[in-house]
Amino acid sequence: MKFKDQIIAITGASSGIGMQAAIDFSNNGAKTIILISRNITKLNKVKEKINPDCNVEIYPCDVSNKKMVADMSNNILEKIGNVNILVNNAGFGIYGRVIDQTIEDIEKVTSTNYLGMIYCTKMFLPSMIKKNQGHIVNVASLAASFGIPCMAAYCGSKFAMLGFSESLYLELKNTNVGITVVSPIAVKTNFFDNESFKGKMPHKLGYVLDPKTVSNAILKAAYSKRLEIVVPFFVRSAVWLKQTFPYLINPIVSSAFKEVK
Repeated sequence: MKFKDQIIAITGASSGIGMQAAIDFSNNGAKTIILISRNITKLNKVKEKINPDCNVEIYPCDVSNKKMVADMSNNILEKIGNVNILVNNAGFGIYGRVIDQTIEDIEKVTSTNYLGMIYCTKMFLPSMIKKNQGHIVNVASLAASFGIPCMAAYCGSKFAMLGFSESLYLELKNTNVGITVVSPIAVKTNFFDNESFKGKMPHKLGYVLDPKTVSNAILKAAYSKRLEIVVPFFVRSAVWLKQTFPYLINPIVSSAFKEVK
């Protein structure tokens, strides 16, 4: 029971990776699971799937809204107390060329994926530092290391998440508070349900992970001293090749993705 008596807060918990992580944490001894998402109806359905021995708290919140995050986190800290593990999982993508997208589209993706992570981290980090115990798990993507055509806003938000996390990782070096990024390849969730993806599956790789695989990585990350866990592990070699030989790898990556017609 790795997470016995632990309090876990998960954003984007209404489906996919967030839902699976909530279930898995509850099955591994967590004392309290805090489910955070915009959709309270879906959160209540997730609650029904969680181990009944685990306390579940539901907090509807749009993490892109700074005030909502502040109100939500203050309520949690006052009612439940210190959060041991924060999983910043909320995120989405909009598919399309930069020239065709609106500024509002790009802002929506950036505000949820990147700023939402910062808002939640800033609100829960001080109590972790004060107690000198805690871990932040940021769910990024392989898109944090590879630019993907027609996914500029999404890639930019994940690149930013990884850079922010690396800096914070160094700042936390002499504490018992950690931060780890989980970077999976494509995952079988409702991510591609966004209208912008209709008829435009953005990759030709044909390799999609099950949310359970990513959830396992999140649970591992929650007590890891590593900065980043790439899922599956062998894709780490592709990241190394890209960083070492970008002039060889970038054309291959680009050819693996379709462009909007």
